[in-house]
Order: sequence, then structure tokens, then C-alpha cells
Amino acid sequence: MPLTRRVPKRGFTNPFRVESQIVRLDALASLPDGAEVTTEALVAAGIIRESKGPAKLLATGTLTRPVTVRGLKLSAGARERIIAAGGTVHD
Repeated sequence: MPLTRRVPKRGFTNPFRVESQIVRLDALASLPDGAEVTTEALVAAGIIRESKGPAKLLATGTLTRPVTVRGLKLSAGARERIIAAGGTVHD
């Protein structure tokens, strides 16, 4: 009996899963004050790659300057920290 038929087949791999690129709040410190954070701005700053999928902001680290976030996924903690730093979030 071939090995591939002897090994149990379990689980499921979703072919439509979209892997997001993780962006920490610390990484936004390299952007200027009051900067608008979009996918294009993150690619231009070298924080993410354009071909690797959408970006998602996570609440890892601290944010000391206000920024405006447009068109990005973000966690609830990241949303709270951005607003606490004086920034705005536009979905």
C-alpha cells in the first residue's frame, strides 16, 4: 500500500483564505505627524509589500503621534490607541 494512502487525511485548507500583512503601531512612528495611513503610504514607506495582500494594524506597541487611517483593517485595540493618540479612523 503506498504511503499516501496509508497516512490519514484530516482537516481542511480554505483555498479562499486571504493572509493579511501584520503592521504594528510602532511601525507608524516612521511616518510624519498627521500622516494619512493608507496601503499606498505603507508601501511607499517600505513597511509592507504591495503583492503580499492587504495590511492589518494590530495594537502592538505604542503610538505617540496622531495619524489618519483610511481603508485598512485594524483590531479594536489598535482603533482605541489611534483615537487615544489624537488620530482618526475612516473605514
